[in-house]
Amino acid sequence: MTCVLELRQVSKSYGSGASEVQALSAVDLSVDRGELVAVMGPSGSGKSTLLTIAGALEDATSGQVLVDGVDVATVSRSDRARLRRRSIGFVFQDFNLLPGLTTLENVTLPLELDGVRSGSARAIGMAALELLDVTEHAERFPDELSGGQRQRVAIARATVGERGLVLADEPTGALDSVSGEAVMRLMRATTRQGVAGVVVTHEAHLASWADRVVFLRDGRVVDETITPAGPESLLATAERR
Repeated sequence: MTCVLELRQVSKSYGSGASEVQALSAVDLSVDRGELVAVMGPSGSGKSTLLTIAGALEDATSGQVLVDGVDVATVSRSDRARLRRRSIGFVFQDFNLLPGLTTLENVTLPLELDGVRSGSARAIGMAALELLDVTEHAERFPDELSGGQRQRVAIARATVGERGLVLADEPTGALDSVSGEAVMRLMRATTRQGVAGVVVTHEAHLASWADRVVFLRDGRVVDETITPAGPESLLATAERR
């Protein structure tokens, strides 16, 4: 297996002195190509902070973050932006689709920003939409789609091109249980195509779609479970923590 994401003793603090908050403390995490990892933990445990640091959206206070073997702290701001655009896909709870662009235009935008010609970008975008079974909505706008359809489009945008890492922060939070299961199934299918995936979720039955579940508490990794163990087993582990 090829390691796509590696966090080495990563810590993150905000503020200083008496007001200092330790969001992450000496976190180690590695995610291989083709692997889906779920991150669980109570509110304030550091889950979202872990994702933003893994995605090079903010810096760690200490430790190393490597994406495809590149230490993100050692590259320039422009190279880091290029790394995010080319190698990392983000899926957010509120979708973050641009309302003035069609489904296909939303998916192809990262490619065109990276210099891919319009015709090639459309072909790649349509292939991504086909994989997620939303090609019939290619010319529709986001407000014409259901929540589940918008989330599929968001996943297509996150995985289009040569991206090797997909980070999803509560991607099922705005969906009903059936749509939530469908999104996790799609995330797992996407990683089976060779992408490394990290999903933050608070729902054990959705985390059971992952290959591995990491539990955070107070910014520290306190447990790790290999699946398929089933939702009941994950829930029992989460309750113990």
